[in-house]
Amino acid sequence: MRLTEAHVARMALLVMPDAPRPPGEAATDEDYRQFVKDILAGSDGSGQVWVFAYGSLIWKPACAFVEIRTGLLRGWHRAFCLGWNTRFRGSEQNPGLMLALDRGGSCKGALYRLPPGKAEENIELLCRREMGSKPSPFPPRWVTVATEHGPVRAFTFCIDRNSGRYVSGLTEDQVAEVLSKAVGSRGSMVEYLFNTVSHLEEMGIHDPHLWRLQELVAERLDATG
Repeated sequence: MRLTEAHVARMALLVMPDAPRPPGEAATDEDYRQFVKDILAGSDGSGQVWVFAYGSLIWKPACAFVEIRTGLLRGWHRAFCLGWNTRFRGSEQNPGLMLALDRGGSCKGALYRLPPGKAEENIELLCRREMGSKPSPFPPRWVTVATEHGPVRAFTFCIDRNSGRYVSGLTEDQVAEVLSKAVGSRGSMVEYLFNTVSHLEEMGIHDPHLWRLQELVAERLDATG
């Protein structure tokens, strides 16, 4: 990888205090309880609950799990299409773009099996991490993921193209420009990209699009000293 921990450390110096929540309807405790019920209602009844991770959940799962597998999800691809983040990994001056699953193509990622008997509490942890507002711009949905052990039914988070947070039509250069500058209270988009690519590679997953992005981002950072 051309993007390095030194680049991440350099951007970490720019991390800022948490900004106020933008206007919108924040999810309540009751909302989260309903999210859990809705997700479980779509399960296959096997007693096993899996979540498919494709971005930051790979390197920061936010839930307990008892098994991990790699898998291929067809019909969806990971893309920096969730915008614009002005708090956690971006600012008003340099908003960030987050990964979400968008329609088309395919995506290799990680499958986590939640602990038996503890699915509800772990699903709630995931919802609190991924769904801070209602309605969510990337709501959960059930998908079927191909693995070497056979198909696995799992829930994951996919972009709602009708959401005002959906961003499309950007070139790789334009996305790289955003990722090279955006920093918020939880860190930089440089760190987000570096962690995602490096952990995917550790799992034996090479994403050509993300690989090109990390090279383009490193090129910009090196050019600015």
